[in-house]
Amino acid sequence: MTIPSLQDGIDKAGSAIKLLWKPDAEPWTPEVVAREYVGWRQEQAAWHEGVALLNLSHHMYDMWIEGPDATQVLADHGANNFEKFAIGQAKQYVPVTRDGHIVTDGILAREGENKYLLSGIPAAQHWVQYHAEKGGYDVGFVTDPSSAFRQGGGDPKLFRYQIQGPLAAELVGRAFGGPLPETKFFHSTAITLDGRPLRALRHGMAGQVGFEFIGPWEHAAYVHEQFLRVGEPLGLIEIGALAYTSASVESGWIPSPVPGIYTDPDLPEYRKHLPLFGIEGKRPLNGSYFREDIEDYYVSPYELGYGKMISFNHDFLGRDALLKAKDGPLRTKVTLVLDADDVRTVVGQGEAPGFVLTYARHRVETAAGLVGMTMQTASVDPVGTVLAQTLIDSEHAAPGTEVTVVWGEHPGPGTDPEADLGFPRIRATVQPSPFSEHARTLYRRGR
Repeated sequence: MTIPSLQDGIDKAGSAIKLLWKPDAEPWTPEVVAREYVGWRQEQAAWHEGVALLNLSHHMYDMWIEGPDATQVLADHGANNFEKFAIGQAKQYVPVTRDGHIVTDGILAREGENKYLLSGIPAAQHWVQYHAEKGGYDVGFVTDPSSAFRQGGGDPKLFRYQIQGPLAAELVGRAFGGPLPETKFFHSTAITLDGRPLRALRHGMAGQVGFEFIGPWEHAAYVHEQFLRVGEPLGLIEIGALAYTSASVESGWIPSPVPGIYTDPDLPEYRKHLPLFGIEGKRPLNGSYFREDIEDYYVSPYELGYGKMISFNHDFLGRDALLKAKDGPLRTKVTLVLDADDVRTVVGQGEAPGFVLTYARHRVETAAGLVGMTMQTASVDPVGTVLAQTLIDSEHAAPGTEVTVVWGEHPGPGTDPEADLGFPRIRATVQPSPFSEHARTLYRRGR
């Protein structure tokens, strides 16, 4: 039986939008992890006020890239600076299409002179492997899908546990018998826990101090239990799937932007290479912001805040397009702070609204009309309301600007994108992204 491709799905549906538009789509939450352990409000408070443990082991797609041409293929298809990429360092990998649209980002860790680990949702991994094989690069690949898609089940190859929050350093010191070696942001150091090897990646979420510990799965249970044991006196709280998803809204990271691959006339072979039932064919679009053209959902890495990561010191696919876009009219990434009273009224959950989470693209408007779209929206209890990571026209991006969010689900093709469907409006105020001042300034230094 032939496995249908992404291009097959587009052709059958009639367009990429008709394939992807799914009103009222259920938002993604991490696999395997419980939705809540002690309640999402307490779990969010943990990384603000105490210490939190997050399990990232099951929802990350890992791909090891190794061989003489490993650096070359990544540099040829990524906008990052590869001249300054130390072994043990990690970067937000930024692959773009010929037209400068992001494919999606991923976390790229350099494990050796000719060995890298690319982690995240698999769109960037698909892109790199396809171009490596098509271009005849001398490089090999080993993949470990996320637990939801690992054929035959089984365990991941790696565990990933994050320890985050103001008490993270104290917990780590207790677990390892003292502070870890001084490590720059997004750099890692090799350590052991009772003789078990792992790496400590200096990382943070929502602006808080922390580490991500990565090691062979055979040691996962032991490391987890040790963290729970030494963390108990500090009030360590495990983070469930709901609270976990909200961290990116605070930290300013926009997960899973629409890959700019659906209409590029140079990419029909690539679309035929991708399976329909992969991330590119099944990550839905929904919300009140509807457009017939999928290109209206494409984004530039500049709009996502990745401008500082782009280096023009080498040739790469999309370089010319990014050079042109650098000084062009682009949207700005901001945080919208939704009016708490309007949220209670519109979402309709009483005095203490339940957890709000959506990746819907909702319309953002002013008196002048449409000015932007939301990218991810979630409740953040320490702030007391709902926040939305948003791309907005730059002239409306100043902190304090008042806008409205149109809250509803456009039915999609067959209905005018500009039709007044009677959706309620939620007042909102523009604030910077990342929302946390610490995340915007201090904890990224040295990256």
